[in-house]
Amino acid sequence: MTAPTTHPETFRRAVDSLSELETRAEIELRTMRPPQRLAPYSAAWSAEVVAGPMPPGTGEIDDADVVVTGRLVLLHDPEGQDAWDGTLRVVTFVRAELDPEHAGDPMLPEVAWSWLTGALEDSGAAWTALGGTVTQTASVRFGDISGPTHANDLELRASWTPTEEVLTAHGDAFAGVLAIAAGLPPEGVTTLGARRAGRSG
Repeated sequence: MTAPTTHPETFRRAVDSLSELETRAEIELRTMRPPQRLAPYSAAWSAEVVAGPMPPGTGEIDDADVVVTGRLVLLHDPEGQDAWDGTLRVVTFVRAELDPEHAGDPMLPEVAWSWLTGALEDSGAAWTALGGTVTQTASVRFGDISGPTHANDLELRASWTPTEEVLTAHGDAFAGVLAIAAGLPPEGVTTLGARRAGRSG
């Protein structure tokens, strides 16, 4: 994604830095239609994490292999907004499947929030005005619909104001949260089976 040259330079620089983000093989980022009413300028990417790397050259993800989904949205208001304390705002959403034995863990929201704060700190991102929510949901499927009868999910919603225009570190932090939520091992380490959210903090 490249922002039009008619857009502010601050926004274009931020979009370019996120568009050039390099992620590990299990994470697939794609551009998507951004929200239209939150700010004068916006860009957005969808994210999916698969249980293992995509087969080379396929370009397709099997829904059955997707263990984590997410969205990364960049907002820009040249005049700023009071709640932002700046002119740029990063908005993220991550949804991960939970193992049944971890679905009722009362500490899980705090653990999930620490994934984000830890990822931001580890990436070296500069930010302010961080806020968000962590929600645990349970659903039961009926009738002719695919998937397990009972499902438990963790949803992490967060936004913050970057204090820099090159947002590579912020994109790295988002990718880091996706990897942790999916239970992926450190890059270069191979395990016998992929873990999912709730396995560890």
